[in-house]
Amino acid sequence: MTTRRDFLQTSLIAAGALALPRAVRAAAASNGAKVVSTWDFGVPANQAAWRVLARGGSALDAVEAGARWAESELCNPTVGRCGNPDRDGALTLDASIMDGDGRCGAVAALQDIAHPVSVARRVMEKTPHVMLVGEGAQQFAVQQGFAKEKLLTPQAEKAWREWLKTAQYRPQINAERARIPGNKENHDTLGMLALDAGGKLSGACTTSGMAWKLHGRVGDSPIVGAGLYVDNEVGAATASGVGEEMIRNAASFLVVELMRQGRTPAEACREAIDRVVRKRPEASKTLQVCFLALNKHGEVGAFALHKGFVYAVCDAGKQDALLDADSVYATEQK
Repeated sequence: MTTRRDFLQTSLIAAGALALPRAVRAAAASNGAKVVSTWDFGVPANQAAWRVLARGGSALDAVEAGARWAESELCNPTVGRCGNPDRDGALTLDASIMDGDGRCGAVAALQDIAHPVSVARRVMEKTPHVMLVGEGAQQFAVQQGFAKEKLLTPQAEKAWREWLKTAQYRPQINAERARIPGNKENHDTLGMLALDAGGKLSGACTTSGMAWKLHGRVGDSPIVGAGLYVDNEVGAATASGVGEEMIRNAASFLVVELMRQGRTPAEACREAIDRVVRKRPEASKTLQVCFLALNKHGEVGAFALHKGFVYAVCDAGKQDALLDADSVYATEQK
């Protein structure tokens, strides 16, 4: 049976397309930089971000680079150009980006633009707004020089037409395993947090959202405070899973505030998960919620509702590390 780690080794690391030269890794060894991200595809996404950090680049540039890799190179049914569409057959993309000084930008329900995270950064840097959605987001992207292109792949369209035969919708726990033969797909997110050599934090979050969602549905990924939150004074947090639960709990903001009160990243993630369970104990048994946090000292922590959430860490000591998060429920719900 193919395992998650077997799949990662054969499909991502063994490919070697983003392997970092020894000299580049050595250059980063002493600068205190770190990048972390959600799920197993966070390993190559981290490598893309690490190239920026190794040159002494900013955390903001690093998370954009990592997210752009996922949007264009990953070809995953839950992120970017290979994402599955909504129930009307439209592929809509969501993304957010946030710097540790409080600046942030986001786009939601964006169609036909390959890099929503970069459009989100333009919203942050070129407008007085935080979020643009739908046609307005696309219009802004084109005005900023982004090309319109059809992103829905033949594979995604085929999957959508197959889904239409039953039109049954139910979120699947740990949907990142969709890329392993024999597993179903439904939803997921790339959330990335980085600490640069100057001690500055940034984060990014990008997704195509839940497959077969209602047209116009927006999850937590582009909502600052839900799917992503960053504060240079404390730390940063990102989330993955069923976005409605993150929104209901202002989840990433909650994790950062718990760290502000003195919790470690792991403790903060666990306490935030416990709050989700207390509020909706029955619902929590059938959906996945995952948190990943990085504080200003470079400490990392994660926690999930259900077993199976993994996160990637890249720094001078843990390059390409893929770690299992602890969970409330020790056995995966099928």
